[in-house]
Amino acid sequence: MLTSRQLFERRKQRNRRALKRRNSGLVRLSVHRSGKHIYAQVIDDAQGATLAAASTLDKDLRGDLKNGAGKDAASAVGKLVAERAKAKGVESVVFDRGGYLYHGRVKALAEGAREGGLQF
Repeated sequence: MLTSRQLFERRKQRNRRALKRRNSGLVRLSVHRSGKHIYAQVIDDAQGATLAAASTLDKDLRGDLKNGAGKDAASAVGKLVAERAKAKGVESVVFDRGGYLYHGRVKALAEGAREGGLQF
């Protein structure tokens, strides 16, 4: 039986292989979620730098959200990270769902980022 850490490492390796095939010099919008919060970062792998980040823990969002675990919170995080990325001059990204299914909160974050003006 595999441990949760081993499963996490395997998922991460599968995701990295898929990103290498798709990433053509673009920055990526990376998503991580937990049971209570969702996080998003726009990362430039060529420079090794995070250009923009947002999460349900941000002070900008905390007062507006009922809790950090819902689809509405994920959508708000997507819009906020898109706004911050556009301020840095990023228009187009590759969506890195981190091995999570494109469903629920991950999908809501992606749609919020598209509404915010990011293209992927």
